[in-house]
Amino acid sequence: MSATLERLGRRFARFVTTSVVARPALWRLLRRPLRSQFEHLAPVWDKRRGPETLIPLGAALDRLDTAPQRILDLGTGTGAAARVIARRFPEAEVVGVDLAPKMIEEARALLPAELAGRVRFEVGDASSLEFEPGAFDLVVLLNMIPFFEELARVTAPGGTVIFAFSSGPETPIYVRTEKLRERLEPLGFEAFEEVAAGPGTAVIVRHGVR
Repeated sequence: MSATLERLGRRFARFVTTSVVARPALWRLLRRPLRSQFEHLAPVWDKRRGPETLIPLGAALDRLDTAPQRILDLGTGTGAAARVIARRFPEAEVVGVDLAPKMIEEARALLPAELAGRVRFEVGDASSLEFEPGAFDLVVLLNMIPFFEELARVTAPGGTVIFAFSSGPETPIYVRTEKLRERLEPLGFEAFEEVAAGPGTAVIVRHGVR
């Protein structure tokens, strides 16, 4: 991929993120072109991302005071975060969801046999997930557009959501902590904690028990 195309792709991802966070109804128009972008990237995605991508996520996982048992990795891509999480919490079941079918194909192909019994990957739209309310006690979004109402629906009371951004504010898919707080507090989230690690940042949020 040329530098020009990569730069345009990053700008488009930022545009979609900003637009959808401000006006979620725009997702109906922007979903297909964003999915096409990541379908195209799937075969080379792992070559474009080094281990530093996962540093802020790892730092946030270190802050958890209990080991989660049911974990959702939204925007899983080729499954790198899901595999790290599964190894970090060997008793947990992990589900990775991504909008792009080719990303899910790559994730399934890269899943080692020792994790296959606890980790699965599904094609899905994070704005409308096919999971029961309160299905997960940890939801992870690594460089992923948040759909706040769905996060509130699928995160169990007392559960945690981690937003990790590999390059901090320079990440194409990035949401400011102030905006996360503004949108999540009315939905019952609390105890916002910011983490800076390596080149990136993360925000840890608890879903309050009501």
